[in-house]
Amino acid sequence: MRIIAVLNMKKIAVYPGTFDPVTKGHEAMILRALPLFDHIVVAIGHNSAKPQAGYFTLDVRLEMLKRVFAGVDKVSVESYEGLTTDFCKKSDAHFILRGLRSSTDFEYERNIAQANNALEPGIETLFMISSPGLSAINSSIVRDIHRHGGDVRQFVPEAIYSFL
Repeated sequence: MRIIAVLNMKKIAVYPGTFDPVTKGHEAMILRALPLFDHIVVAIGHNSAKPQAGYFTLDVRLEMLKRVFAGVDKVSVESYEGLTTDFCKKSDAHFILRGLRSSTDFEYERNIAQANNALEPGIETLFMISSPGLSAINSSIVRDIHRHGGDVRQFVPEAIYSFL
């Protein structure tokens, strides 16, 4: 009976991150994942290992993501505090989507996925490998280039140029 219930459930994934700022890598990952899910919630969460105040405010990051995915009906953008698994339950999501750029990412993400699975066995973490040519892009590098006056347009979606 459980198998039938699982097959009939709506496939909702949460793609958590700080998105400070959203990059072309984030955008590509979400667009590639769309055929796998009925809905993807792009969720800006607080990561205790990263600075409290982001480079861009939470409101700006939310607006950036909403602009990037404007017109994509299967994507919504939200923010949350606390455990990602709790946010997944609140969102009726049974999947956490994470991107991997390198083996270092895998080691880090695997540990989080195993902890999440221990907390909520009904929520599965799915890993997708980054698109070729985008694996070197991350928000930290984009922030550093931007902070020092460099042109980051090649690393971020066109929809957020006005924020830069």
